[in-house]
Amino acid sequence: MSGKVLVVTGPTATGKTRLGAMLAGALGGEVVSADSMQIYRYMDIGTAKPTAEETLGVPHHLIGTVSPFESYSVSRYVEDAARECDGILAKGAVPVIVGGTGLYIESLISGRDFSSREEDGRIRAELEAQYDSLGGEKMLERLAAFDRERAEKLHPNDKKRIVRALEIAYLGDTISGHDERTKKLPARYEAKFIVLNYAERAELYKKIDTRVDKMMADGLVDEVRGLLDMGLTEEHTAMQAIGYKEICAALRGECTISEAVETVKRQSRRYAKRQISWCGRYEDALRINWEPNKSPDFEKALRDSTKFFSEQV
Repeated sequence: MSGKVLVVTGPTATGKTRLGAMLAGALGGEVVSADSMQIYRYMDIGTAKPTAEETLGVPHHLIGTVSPFESYSVSRYVEDAARECDGILAKGAVPVIVGGTGLYIESLISGRDFSSREEDGRIRAELEAQYDSLGGEKMLERLAAFDRERAEKLHPNDKKRIVRALEIAYLGDTISGHDERTKKLPARYEAKFIVLNYAERAELYKKIDTRVDKMMADGLVDEVRGLLDMGLTEEHTAMQAIGYKEICAALRGECTISEAVETVKRQSRRYAKRQISWCGRYEDALRINWEPNKSPDFEKALRDSTKFFSEQV
């Protein structure tokens, strides 16, 4: 392991950005984002990027560094984030990894290995074209011939994971075998986890709805329209983010703006549920659950978190 890091994670709209910046400031550290959409430039409102004021003067890395025309992968994130974390550790500071993209966090911390051949764009493009032509059921049948265990876990509509599994299979491996070997690798970092949430699910959902309403008031529609004017389409990974694809549909006339907003709220709540499930794997985490009908006590959370980190390292 090359160093100790602190991770602040949890479902959307729970205050990760604020607590992460506070902790980095208190510990003399720097923030490394673990958000798969804040990485893109020109996408500020819908991804809830921290403002200059919200960063509290603490250096933040991997926010707005990639063109939205690019398809950013987890392997590329690991490469970029590990470089930032190692640079912070080399200065004797603490990397504070902040975000809700669980796969990014796990892949970074675990030391997961991504060989360059797994990023063969030609094979992936061919498989994607085959999926579009044959459909998910046929592609799953094909995958089962190589990796039945993984095929049985995937839904026919999960194009991304089906293509990924077939890509690895065609390169002479199985994703199940790849994942099993990954588990045996020594961790890249010694990580301590802080998981934020609300004590009551209804309170979390209310916060999510309020956040979406604020995004709309702040100009999300204009932000999406500007991205479309730049030449981005729904085929670009960046435009598949929650909030962007729904507003795109409204701008195409497929639904009203009001209907799109309700869909954004519903999809955000579903995403939060998946994030909560993912965070359940962090058995030794400090879990901070905000009390209902009260403003989150970030000062107490800061005290508890710094104590937790200092006691554990």
